[in-house]
Amino acid sequence: YVFSRGSHPVTIWDTDGNLVSSWGEGDFDKGGAHGIFISSDDHVWLTDIYEHVVTEHTPGGERLLEIGRRMMPSPAWDARPFNMPTGVASAPNGDVVVSDGYGGHRAHRFDREGELKLSWGEPGSGPGQFALLHNVGVDSQGRVFICDREADRIQVFDAGGGFIAEWTDLSGPSDLWIRDDVVYVVEQLKRPGVSIWTLDGELITRWRGDSGPSKGVLTSSHGVCVDSQGSIYVTELGGDRVVKFQRV
Repeated sequence: YVFSRGSHPVTIWDTDGNLVSSWGEGDFDKGGAHGIFISSDDHVWLTDIYEHVVTEHTPGGERLLEIGRRMMPSPAWDARPFNMPTGVASAPNGDVVVSDGYGGHRAHRFDREGELKLSWGEPGSGPGQFALLHNVGVDSQGRVFICDREADRIQVFDAGGGFIAEWTDLSGPSDLWIRDDVVYVVEQLKRPGVSIWTLDGELITRWRGDSGPSKGVLTSSHGVCVDSQGSIYVTELGGDRVVKFQRV
């Protein structure tokens, strides 16, 4: 499943890159498609930065839930959801965590029915402060990992928003995916690439490379996901493409 800024917002592909289907035509701002997350119940969660909403869908596209006020951003100083939300992830207990990134500078936690339970964060560069929350992930222990892209770091919080740690050996982390207690991160700024980490912030491996689509490497990595075979899929803004890295 790929969420993109085109005439067919959600496209579905097989693992060989063959188009299967699409949905969402006319339901999203063409420039606002930003974050996608597939929850453990196979529901598709999407964030639209220009519509200022987070939506939940069945795999076939039926809308089940919408959080936020469509086309009504909250004032940046108000701290209520949302002002250009960027990413969404679900917690082990079913709660949903949203990175309210470009305008909100906060993280929000909702229950399964979309009721707000908790918010934390403010603009800044200290612990629990954010330059730009670009996406979010939640591990099996319920800890929240937030890509603070413009600050070149990932911040880790407990389920209640308490600061735990930060990872700083990163270049504009744009998105992350957690699978089998391993954290996969795409780095977007300066030197685009992929880095793989333990849950404790120990770097397992990283690769970058010469820039340019003709080189077969990343140029503007934006999103990441890992399938059941261990293959890594990276969406790119600059090349309007998805790159698949296959485990060998």
